[in-house]
Amino acid sequence: MDTSGMDINGMDIATLQQWIGRTEQAEDDITAYPVKALAATLDQEAPAAAKGDPLAPLRHWLYFLPLHRRSDLGPDGHASRGGFLPPIPLPRRMWAGGRLSFHQPLRIGDTATRESRILDVRAKTGRTGALAFVTVEHRFSGPGGLALTEEHDIVYRESAVPGASMPDPVAAPTDEEWVQEVTTDPVLLFRFSALTFNGHRIHYDKPYVTEAEHYPDLILHGPLQAMLLVDLVRANLPQATIAHFSFRGVRPTFVPQRVFICGKRNEDGKSLSLWIRHEDGALAMSASAELN
Repeated sequence: MDTSGMDINGMDIATLQQWIGRTEQAEDDITAYPVKALAATLDQEAPAAAKGDPLAPLRHWLYFLPLHRRSDLGPDGHASRGGFLPPIPLPRRMWAGGRLSFHQPLRIGDTATRESRILDVRAKTGRTGALAFVTVEHRFSGPGGLALTEEHDIVYRESAVPGASMPDPVAAPTDEEWVQEVTTDPVLLFRFSALTFNGHRIHYDKPYVTEAEHYPDLILHGPLQAMLLVDLVRANLPQATIAHFSFRGVRPTFVPQRVFICGKRNEDGKSLSLWIRHEDGALAMSASAELN
């Protein structure tokens, strides 16, 4: 049930919706090192990443990183709530998905800007209790103007009940045209967290994620999964240019396990269906891309 504008489980939604329209700006230099470090993290051949080279899709997530002081962090490793993002009182927070449009590439050596705005704050009750959703719009620009726009969905959940079962899995498609097997492990998660300055403890602190948030194990980052899907496209269609990309997390990926990064061309020849399948056949992430 959608409860936008109402109080739910102690959340004053009307007050939280006063954050809609709030903005912030940031500036960063697009340097080569994070791109090369990500390639090493993903066990890929290191790109040359010389000045002027275009930034591959989704690599903008390696920049504009929040530099919150340690004393400003909450118990989950995220910044304490109530700054740019609304102070939603639900304890569990995850990156739920996003939609991106690529207009022109940012390039190594650019000084780029990011303008962010809260688009929406809403709440509902689901199978696992109260949920809150925040959608943030980001607009990234380089010397040549607007480079990409992004809508980023964040979901907040209630604390899990110890021993509670997870929702039934959704079966992933098995008609992929391309597939890459990836074995996840804590080192992969740790290095990606370090690269993105992500202090969220669900990705590296097993006692915390199992005892405080009651998940069975460490959780693979949503943005990392999205990058793996985009890289599958780049590996199999190296001459193609992605115009639009959207993704949605369906089921958490717990580490360690193997995941299968899958994709196929659709009949129109311009769109792609992409997904991540767990070892047991469950759908972890669903995505789509449109090519120029």
